[in-house]
Amino acid sequence: MTSIFPYLPEMIEGFGVGKRNVAIWAGTISAVFSLSQCLTAILWGRTSDTFGRKPTILAGLTLTMVTSILWGLLGSLPMALVVRGLAGACNGNVGIIRTMVAELVPEKELQPRAFSIMPLVWSLGSIFGPSFGGTLAKPAESYPDLFGHSRLFIKFPFLLPNLVVACFFLIGISTGILFLEETLETKRHKTDYGRELGKHLSSFLKRSFRPKISEIQSNEESTESSSLLGPKTSASTKSYRSTNTNHDSTTQPLSSRPPMPRPTLMEVFTRQSVINLIAYTFLALHSVTYDQLLPIFLHRAREVHTPQNTSLPFKFSGGFGFDHSRIGTIFTVYGIVGCFIQFLVFPPAARRFGVLNCFKVCGIVFPIVWFVTPFTSLIEDSAIQQGALCAIMVVRSFLVIFAFPCSVIMLTNSAVSLRVLGTLNGFSVSISAIGRAVGPAMGGAAFSWGDAAGYVITPYFLLGTVAAIGAIPIWFLVEMEGFSSTVEESEDDDGDDADEGEHRRGKSGQSSDRSIPGRKRSQSSVDSIAILESRMSNPVGYSNGGIGPGGGRRLSNGLAVSNLGQGTGGTSFT
Repeated sequence: MTSIFPYLPEMIEGFGVGKRNVAIWAGTISAVFSLSQCLTAILWGRTSDTFGRKPTILAGLTLTMVTSILWGLLGSLPMALVVRGLAGACNGNVGIIRTMVAELVPEKELQPRAFSIMPLVWSLGSIFGPSFGGTLAKPAESYPDLFGHSRLFIKFPFLLPNLVVACFFLIGISTGILFLEETLETKRHKTDYGRELGKHLSSFLKRSFRPKISEIQSNEESTESSSLLGPKTSASTKSYRSTNTNHDSTTQPLSSRPPMPRPTLMEVFTRQSVINLIAYTFLALHSVTYDQLLPIFLHRAREVHTPQNTSLPFKFSGGFGFDHSRIGTIFTVYGIVGCFIQFLVFPPAARRFGVLNCFKVCGIVFPIVWFVTPFTSLIEDSAIQQGALCAIMVVRSFLVIFAFPCSVIMLTNSAVSLRVLGTLNGFSVSISAIGRAVGPAMGGAAFSWGDAAGYVITPYFLLGTVAAIGAIPIWFLVEMEGFSSTVEESEDDDGDDADEGEHRRGKSGQSSDRSIPGRKRSQSSVDSIAILESRMSNPVGYSNGGIGPGGGRRLSNGLAVSNLGQGTGGTSFT
């Protein structure tokens, strides 16, 4: 999705839109995407609850791939709005992926993978997406020796980057069919013919390249896989059973257990959940809008500032005069910096200072960055101007990489149980999509008006004001107790009770003074949870104790959030 940002201003100009109206239509196109996503996010979530996470994700990827190709075949502005709306309606995977992570995280063996590989993959997408968009757009002009005589790419100058993106979608879809595990409890035990084919394919390749040891490795892989999905006789499981005096030795099979009741709105919308949703929506609004406006600001021609058109500190205009190739390069470097921050800076900072404290700092700094950005257009020296821009982009990368994971961790921990987390994630995607729809439309209109009037600061001061207002709810947040998980052995010979399969909250070795009223549990459950928590690794790489003050294990369901998603490069893992 990030691949369109470098060339979007030039694409809109190609539709016959005047330069001063480019920002309005760029914001409108982004708003249509987010609004469509808002209207369909809950439907996608309910579909995943009915048919399973895996088929829903694969369907979303396939439809998004189709809309990506259609985007490259556009020839008019109305069609751009229609296709972008379809893309938003088909892009319902964000909440589902969050829910899958939350369902996988209680498995100790999967936590390091879930919370380190997912951010890496998203950051890599944020690196390569803008790079493809910037370098492959208008290939007939950029590479005349290769594509100069291609009628297809002359007629559709933005098709090539979208075809490359479609190839990556095909790789993702194929990988999902062959190797993605279903996590929905009511579907995960059914035969997955795609995964069966994947196992046979992997076995065949191993026999072909390493025939002497393929059988040993195949057995090891089988043992490893069953351990990840739910060890039947692990030491931790035995230890857990020995501590749980209320554990029944014989229960009904999973398929015959009554389904858990659908969570009520009171369970989903607790006070802390509502405050988190408000803070997250404001964060998505101003951050996505900034990402949408930045390529337009960079593409805007430089201005020669004179006393007639400039009256500091507020009246001035101009940009950087960059083309799609340079904008793509800037976003690529931005993504690389984001990867560095994601893995080397954020985890130790979250451990040392606490998730909430990091979130508060981001809330304070965001408005400052937004206010400062337009003043870079006043710098006459090109090298100094680009250096100032890079400094701002680095600071912004820190803010985004910190703010969105912190927000999602806080939102996840505000849920009363894992049973309501899927519904809460669906609402969070829909509600935040409203902000992502309103923000770009509002910011685009403000940019066009301000540019025409000679006040390029207008959209950025508007964003700074919105960010300052959005920081207020952060100060009312409380770091809630993280989830703990009882060991679910639905495939085991002796199984668990339905109530023991529920995921509850708890602080290791302490009473639940901070728990939500009405939430009760037995002393045996507290003891069992304490033992389990001592074994569970932390999502930011800390295994003994909690993140920051308050103790207890904090459970996150996605450290790579981006604004369409939220992460680097202008889209989030939202």
